[in-house]
Amino acid sequence: MAMSGDRVFLYDSTLRDGAQTQGVDFTAADKVAIASELDRLGIDYVEGGWPGANATDDQFFSHPPALRRARLAAFGMTRRNGRSAENDAGFQALLGSGAKVVTLVGKAWDHQVEVALGVERDENLRMIGDSIAAARARVEEAMFDAEHFFDGFKANPEYALACAEAAHRAGARWVVLCDTNGGTLPHEIAEIVGEVTRRIPGSHLGIHCHNDTDNAVANSLAAVRAGVRQIQGTLNGLGERCGNANLVSLIPTLMLKMGLETGVSRDGLRHLKTVSHMLDERLNRAPNRHAPYVGASAFAHKGGLHASAVAKDPACYEHVDPETVGNMRRVVVSDQSGRSNILARLADAGVAVDPADPRIADLLAEVKAKEADGLTFDGADASFELFARRALGGVPEFFRVHSFRVIDERRYNAQGTLVHVSEATARVLVDGRYSMEAGEGHGPVNALDAALRKVLVPAFPSLERLALVDYKVRIMAPERGTAAVTRVMIESADAATGARWTTVGVSEDIIDASFNALHDSIVYFLMRTQA
Repeated sequence: MAMSGDRVFLYDSTLRDGAQTQGVDFTAADKVAIASELDRLGIDYVEGGWPGANATDDQFFSHPPALRRARLAAFGMTRRNGRSAENDAGFQALLGSGAKVVTLVGKAWDHQVEVALGVERDENLRMIGDSIAAARARVEEAMFDAEHFFDGFKANPEYALACAEAAHRAGARWVVLCDTNGGTLPHEIAEIVGEVTRRIPGSHLGIHCHNDTDNAVANSLAAVRAGVRQIQGTLNGLGERCGNANLVSLIPTLMLKMGLETGVSRDGLRHLKTVSHMLDERLNRAPNRHAPYVGASAFAHKGGLHASAVAKDPACYEHVDPETVGNMRRVVVSDQSGRSNILARLADAGVAVDPADPRIADLLAEVKAKEADGLTFDGADASFELFARRALGGVPEFFRVHSFRVIDERRYNAQGTLVHVSEATARVLVDGRYSMEAGEGHGPVNALDAALRKVLVPAFPSLERLALVDYKVRIMAPERGTAAVTRVMIESADAATGARWTTVGVSEDIIDASFNALHDSIVYFLMRTQA
């Protein structure tokens, strides 16, 4: 039953909770790019991490992205036992992070208070209240994550509620009830949240669920139905152990199934698949084909009875229109057009085109063919824009690389030290004449970049501002061993404006794949600065 008219706030903790996933190691550049995509999507709060916990988080908070809609949150602990908030260096560093929102975690289970923290119960309540009050005096919003709340409620409901109320009385904008070990079931969540709403209004309550029983999404929805109005989660359900509540599943369910309002607009919802796949691409892993809403197989139908029925009435086997979440219907053997997806991405890239232009169908066919070869454009919007503009005849030929050669040498020098030397030469046509230059670098891609710049910077001095900030390689067909197709993604930045973009290249040769991504990055920069 729809709950029309209600607003649910979305809090993304991918950059901290997601970073605790085994095998995930975000760079500061990753965190900036992901935060920017979350902001574009319409997420209300983006948690950047824990200031002071590690060098990556410190780097992120020292140069945070400029968010237009989302509010940047910093995560940390309440003051320590025996210290005032003013004399706790870690707590003060959190307040000085520059974030307008601070989320403080504290224990809400008496057993954890006594055993893990080793403090008296009343002191824990003072730690919560003092910390929230001190944060409220320094930042615009303070939240309290009531850790182990549901286990604490089952063991001692009055004490768990006392912890939540201490934060609420001290001025917490949100008191977030955490199912920290992921062991609570949906009916328990609903019952316990119902009890909490008798003491704290749902407009000030949030839910944070882990997925250890595969119920994090269901638990979050149960909490919303019971009254909470903030959901914390991560993109694609990233998180330690079995992960966190998956915002990619929650957002369309809240909007399309429950009639709830979020910070994500209907147009923004069409970017959901792109954002989900962008994260996977940055992690160098294949997107889950069977992921609800956004997976490649989420709206796929094999030939036979299902395909026949879908052709007559898609609602028979599709619970929502796939285009509402940026996906498309796939009937094996013959894909549906996906025309609106292409038009939406062209509009995002600022490419003006008549929807009736017959070249759109050709462009779509080329995109499908390229993606079949491993060249996915999810997470590489700059390459997609160039690809589309080339198909529509809109990219100037600033230069043409006639040939290049890369030499990578590993040897021992005269002192017996192992050294690596990379050298590249490039022959390039610029302004009607050929030039050849050589460059050295830390690896073959860096050397090739250096050689290209020697040729191009005299003609395009603004290229001095172009910086390559990230480089990722992924093997697309591992069963082929060393002959596998390689995909390279390069993130670049304009040092003058701070603008960032990502390009992609695919080839059986890793150097060729790297060149394709590097070439796109340079052309994209010139297209933006020379027009």
